[in-house]
Amino acid sequence: MRTLRPLLVSSLAAGLLGTLALQAPASGAEPAAAAPDPIVFVHGWNSSGSTWGTMAGRFKADGWPASHLDQWTYNTSQSNATTASQLSTEIDRLLAATGATKVDVVTHSMGGLSSRYYTKNLGGAAKVDAWISLGGPNHGTDTAYFCGGASCTEMRPGSSFLNALNSGDETPGAPRYATWWSACDSVINPDSSVPLTGATNTQTACLSHGELRTDATVYGQVKSFVG
Repeated sequence: MRTLRPLLVSSLAAGLLGTLALQAPASGAEPAAAAPDPIVFVHGWNSSGSTWGTMAGRFKADGWPASHLDQWTYNTSQSNATTASQLSTEIDRLLAATGATKVDVVTHSMGGLSSRYYTKNLGGAAKVDAWISLGGPNHGTDTAYFCGGASCTEMRPGSSFLNALNSGDETPGAPRYATWWSACDSVINPDSSVPLTGATNTQTACLSHGELRTDATVYGQVKSFVG
């Protein structure tokens, strides 16, 4: 019995060390993947956050937490400068709620103007990682002559709002900028209004203005750009 005791102790010690080795993290193991940046979706004129249902649903299916997908709604008749101030508050709220340091901003149509004002004039460039414009009237659109109110006036080519917004660097600061435009978009005229100097500018297939939000190919490209 005395002879067996050292062997038994040795066997137990070896088993314990083996168990600890299995529980210890392997050297060089990959760290857990970080959560993606939260996304703020900014809709266009006479619309609401619900218009992003298809795209937000695709992001959710591809792993974005629901808490990181903000289909924001605002009053589209007000000045885009006023909306930009409200967007600043919303982005600060989302960053605090998620613990993130930056957001991605995905916009459709007029939503590109308030969000660009935010990045250029309200310190947003420090809080935005990727900025995306789908069919944005970045240099104005003739169709804005057929609607009224402050925001429509600002969307008209040559408006003082657009002249100031586009003065100097059209894509200021650290954010990565991208636009998508379609030759079949009858809302944005001319088509050349959408692309921005310094951005990644992509022409889509023959899509309507609304289809830029729902097209699967555009979604895949947007997803790849925001990472």
